[in-house]
This record gives sequence, structure tokens and C-alpha cells, in this order.
Amino acid sequence: MQLFDMGRRIICKKNVIFANMDKNTDMTENNTPVEEPTPKEQEVENIVNKEETPATPAADYVISVNEADIYQGKNLILNKVSLHISNGELVYLVGKTGSGKSNLLKLLYCDVPVVNGEVKVAGFDLYKIKSRNIQKLRRELGIVFQDFQLLQDRNVYENLKFITRVTGWKDKTARDERINEVLTMVGLETKGFKMPHQLSGGEQQRVCIARALVNNPKIILADEPTGNLDPETSYDIFALLRDIAHAGTSVLIATHDYLIINQIPSRVIKIENGKVFE
Repeated sequence: MQLFDMGRRIICKKNVIFANMDKNTDMTENNTPVEEPTPKEQEVENIVNKEETPATPAADYVISVNEADIYQGKNLILNKVSLHISNGELVYLVGKTGSGKSNLLKLLYCDVPVVNGEVKVAGFDLYKIKSRNIQKLRRELGIVFQDFQLLQDRNVYENLKFITRVTGWKDKTARDERINEVLTMVGLETKGFKMPHQLSGGEQQRVCIARALVNNPKIILADEPTGNLDPETSYDIFALLRDIAHAGTSVLIATHDYLIINQIPSRVIKIENGKVFE
């Protein structure tokens, strides 16, 4: 980089500035010229130093909530909620039935409005988000419900195909490859032709997880995903969600199944008396 100022040639290299000196320049004992930098030279040096200073990385959170109140209608459910979840983290959200776990998840996928505080999810500021961008946010999320919510008149493949259609997939080959990929991930690669009523409860929940994974989301939000399942099947579902987190997708599970939490330990966030804490 070369800069010129009033005929004085300044050459910048790393943190050293060399200048053509005039006749009145002072000399040190070893004949090294000494000159106070002019304002322009100082500006150049500052630019050089700034270019070589690495930027401080931002916190690597996919979910960041600070001092947010959560309402159901006009009723305050949770007060001054703060929580942060990183990429690839598995987090349990625990609390009694009716404590507000589902309300907190609804806040994160924009089914409950942000009225105050700061809520950022997958790069979206939910306090400022426009209605036209809510669908874009939800493409970054995979949501797993307790009651499956599968389309009963369509087979497994068609259930997943429906999600790709409503989220804008155009390439049929890429779509089919992705559907086969996620079915393999959840151990249902041979079940694509099955109707929901032909599957066990655990298999139906695996279809729900596959559906949540179709768009390669940054975050999985699971609301009591094993509430209707037996203990052995519940363990398998939690183990699958743990493996998904290990592969890089953040997973937040609302649950009150402390037995499985002890078997597959991870970070726990608690809800009690309208407060969220660890």
C-alpha cells in the first residue's frame, strides 16, 4: 500500500513507516533518522495496525433471550426470561405440566409475540421481525410435537414431501435425495410407503423428527416428544436427538422425563414459579 501526502512519499510495511526525510531531520547516535510522525503519517500507521488486528468473534449462540416476558393472552406466564444456547448443544427444558415450557418454545418459533426484552433465534431478531420473514425463520427450525401431527391420509414419503413443497423446494431430485437421507438418519429408510396408522408410536415420532430435519435446520425444538411413548422407545428417541445435536444441530427438548435425563445427561434449564434458571 502506497500513500502520498504533499510530495512526501510514505511507504507502509507492517508496523514500520519509512519516509524520505528533509535536511533538518535530527539524527541519533547511530545515524538513524528520528522524526515525530505527522498527523497524516499517524493516520496511516493506525490504518495498518487496524488491518492487522483480528476481529473479536461474536458469541456463537443460535438462541439468545434476554429479559423477555412471555404472555398467554393478557396473562404473564414467564417473567424476565434469559437463556442462551450454542450451536450443536443439547439442552433440556424441564418443569411441571403447565409451567410454561410450551409457551417458551412458541416464543422461539414466533407463535407467541415478543413484547419486550431481546429474543434472537437463528439470526433473526424476533422483536423486530416482519410477518413476511416468519416463514423464513421457521425454515431454520425443526419442530417436533408430542402428538406427532402427521397427515393421516398420506404415507411417510408424502408427509415429508408436503413439507418440502410448502417450504419452496423446486428440484425434485434433490428433494427425493433429502427425504431418503433423513429417513435413513432416523432408521426408517424402508418405511416410506407406510401409512401413519401402520407405524408404532415410536416410528411415528421418528417420522416427525425426519420431517423436522428435511430443511437442514439450525435448531430442533421438541415439545414433550416422548410424552405418549413407553420408556424403552422414549430412550431411543432421546438418543436420536442427542446424535442430531452431536452432528451440529442445536436441540432444545421440553420434557419432564427425569429418568431419561439421568440416562442421557446434558445441560438442564428449569422453569419454576414463572422463572427460568439453571
